[in-house]
Amino acid sequence: MLVINKPPNFLSIPDRFDATKPNLLSYLRTTFEQVLPVHRLDKETSGVICFARNEQAHKNLNKQFQDRVVDKLYWVLVDGIVQPEQGLIEKSIAPHPAIAGKMMVSNKGKVSITSYRVLEYFKQFSLVEVAIKTGRTHQIRVHFESIGFPLMVDKLYGVRKEFFVSQIKSKKYRLGKDQIERPLLSRSSLHAHHLTITHPTSDEALTVKAALPKDFQAVLKQLQKWNK
Repeated sequence: MLVINKPPNFLSIPDRFDATKPNLLSYLRTTFEQVLPVHRLDKETSGVICFARNEQAHKNLNKQFQDRVVDKLYWVLVDGIVQPEQGLIEKSIAPHPAIAGKMMVSNKGKVSITSYRVLEYFKQFSLVEVAIKTGRTHQIRVHFESIGFPLMVDKLYGVRKEFFVSQIKSKKYRLGKDQIERPLLSRSSLHAHHLTITHPTSDEALTVKAALPKDFQAVLKQLQKWNK
């Protein structure tokens, strides 16, 4: 198998409508003879993702994901001071009836379970570690928006499309003449931090952690400096 730290703004698998768009699966297949997808991450989400190298491993890993015996932990920056510090969100999720590609909490949806614990508080934001017990589309984004704590950056479910340092430095922030402020983060503030699976041939428990990408690290650094 292959375990990759996927960069943000990169598709996991080919686009349904345009297979020419850059994606991780096609890229890996230029180097390895056989690569089979096991699970996915949203385009904007960074972090750990697993692929199988043969049919036997693919069948084994797929069953682990289907049986929900895989542990997936995400680090998420959200708006607001999340309370309580630990919790469980159990709300069914279904496609939005009027907006293509968007999901929503609905009694008619599929059972969806998310647990979380706060890692660090800031004045306006929280860094949260999240475990998903089910793998619904946009599950983390929908669940946290539903309890009043949308992702810090989320074009579809949040309150801002980009995050700028000036949003936390306010009067202390100064731009030079003719300078334009660039966003520190312009994609969903969501990172797949670690994955625990059973190795398909040795049967040993394997935990892989993915380092935070530069954009996520930069935001955390500024929050720790200006928003404690």
